[in-house]
Amino acid sequence: MKKPYCYFTLQNFRNRLLALFVLLTVCFCTNAFANKPNIVILATGGTIAGQAQSSVAASYTAAQLSIQSLLQAVPEIKNLANITGEQIAQVDSSNMTTAIWLKLTKRANELLSAPNVDGIVITHGTDTLEETAYFLNLTIKSTKPVVITGSMRPANGMSADGTLNLYNAVALAANPQANNKGVLVTLNDHIQGARDITKTNTTNVDTFRSVNSGNLGEIINGRATFYSEQLRKNTSHSEFDINKTSTLPKVYIIYGYADDNATLIRAAIDAKADGIVIACVGDGMIHDTVLPEVKRALQKGIIVVRSSRTGSGQVALGRTELDEQGIIVADNLNPQKARVLLMLALTKTHEPQKIQRMFFEY
Repeated sequence: MKKPYCYFTLQNFRNRLLALFVLLTVCFCTNAFANKPNIVILATGGTIAGQAQSSVAASYTAAQLSIQSLLQAVPEIKNLANITGEQIAQVDSSNMTTAIWLKLTKRANELLSAPNVDGIVITHGTDTLEETAYFLNLTIKSTKPVVITGSMRPANGMSADGTLNLYNAVALAANPQANNKGVLVTLNDHIQGARDITKTNTTNVDTFRSVNSGNLGEIINGRATFYSEQLRKNTSHSEFDINKTSTLPKVYIIYGYADDNATLIRAAIDAKADGIVIACVGDGMIHDTVLPEVKRALQKGIIVVRSSRTGSGQVALGRTELDEQGIIVADNLNPQKARVLLMLALTKTHEPQKIQRMFFEY
């Protein structure tokens, strides 16, 4: 039986309407995807990937969860950006190595050079987070956002802080205001700079402080507000390039204390150290019993840096006669940050004056 003409007209209209709906839906979803920034999360382990035997356990095992588990725990980050993840390492950050630093930096630089990557988030344990952050701050070659985060409580702990820290880190990396700010760190709603941040408490979730400079900003409800920025050279303005570097110079940290002696300085010399950072007492003072061995280290071409064990403040030139012989002052870098900068400086030069310039610029 022949169908009436109006049947075909109505049927065609419905088909076309359905096709238009599908097309609009695809276009909307495509545009929504295209309008979101593309953020890559690089995981290295740490407490944020840790697991405890119970939610109230004081002890736990770090670096247990994969990057995929971290992403699944915070599905809300997909509303902020198009997310992909990679597992760079899986370690408790107390076991962090310079080999992982080099691998992490090279991969980050490779990703950041791609036009379809808008920023990077790095998950990390808190024990050595500040050192990794500063190393990246000196070796990343991009103005795109690089944000490091972690947690003080394991993923299954009561009131775990890692999920919100990861959400805030993605929100910060996806924020255009984070461009050209150097490497940033966010935990506990704070935005801090890689150069100045340090861990100040063994267990408190508000452990990270920038004692010499203060926070750069805050994140509230996923929205970042900046109040200041890092002024020292970093990232795209840095002279350090580790692209072809496979190992870093040997630099040791030696702690100063009352009734000090030169045993550890001698050990560092015997171990053929390339550099020594002394965590000096006060504003960079060295015990009289240690000074002769420091002088011997300088004569052997070992670069020696005076930092301070106090945790804040500047170590300035002019407090010891050894300054004239080439000892370096750390400015306001703590010993562990001074070690990072000295290792990189030694990949460029062994001239004390040039290295001292780096400590004043970075």
